[in-house]
Amino acid sequence: MSETIHTHEHTSSGKTPYSQWLQTDVLHTLQRPVSDHPGEHAWIVHAQVSELYWMLIIKEIQTAQACLRANDLLQAQRTLLRVVAHHAPLDAIWRSLAWMTPNDLLAMLSRVGPTYGKDTALQGWTYRHMVYLLGIKQAEHLQHFEPQPQRWAQLDKALGEPSLYDDVLAYLARIGMEVPPAVLERDLRAPYTPSGAVEQVWRGIYAGPDTHPELQRLGETLADIAEGFMQWKHRHLMATRRTFGARPAYFGTEGVAWLRPTMEEIPFPELWSARTFIGDPQSSPVAAVCPHLARQAAEGAATRVA
Repeated sequence: MSETIHTHEHTSSGKTPYSQWLQTDVLHTLQRPVSDHPGEHAWIVHAQVSELYWMLIIKEIQTAQACLRANDLLQAQRTLLRVVAHHAPLDAIWRSLAWMTPNDLLAMLSRVGPTYGKDTALQGWTYRHMVYLLGIKQAEHLQHFEPQPQRWAQLDKALGEPSLYDDVLAYLARIGMEVPPAVLERDLRAPYTPSGAVEQVWRGIYAGPDTHPELQRLGETLADIAEGFMQWKHRHLMATRRTFGARPAYFGTEGVAWLRPTMEEIPFPELWSARTFIGDPQSSPVAAVCPHLARQAAEGAATRVA
């Protein structure tokens, strides 16, 4: 009897449970090429899949932030490991565009530009929200979304709220790490300024293989997330070099020149800078407080002697 009812429900809806759940009938109407190039469908699918994964990463980061605020490091770590996993397909789908040459891209853009105008994925609202959550706060990008008041408001809100890194540092402070109050109370809308004291916190977490193992796991997961993010940006930069060269692109700027500086925007900066000093003995008061300043002082002294 139950099987008969189940079959009848399929027939009356005209869909299987799979197609209803995943909205496949709608999904496969969302690719709408405007050129005659046979590869434009692949380009659209690539970009749409990227959009879906960016939104997935946004939701995962927000979940991890809620866990950190509840002092649930275990669940936060589990969630952030999923973010690491989501970066793998984002990186892999660039292979679906490896066939593209400048001739291919320009054949599409010659129709896309007049139809929709010029733009880039790095100015999409989904990507920008993800970047804000990763701690790269740049208010100047908001102006791009003035034609979309709802998205402007969404991004303006995200700009003024804690990033994932802000929540990590707040958690470290709550468990007794010496994160400066000025770092926690800073203007969240402003670009993050790396702190020597925060660098020292990460150095202390990694003081030895068995020192704070759960926090070292958190640090390594954050490093994996940053690497995945940077790998995607590298792929984007190289795809631009390969298909667009040095042509002027976004806002009249050469595409490669516009993208290249973004390669310096690496999330969780002190987690990386501290690695220059992790394992070094803390042999002087200056080094104990701010290792990179100690090294700069030593290099200056060597220059004066020379």
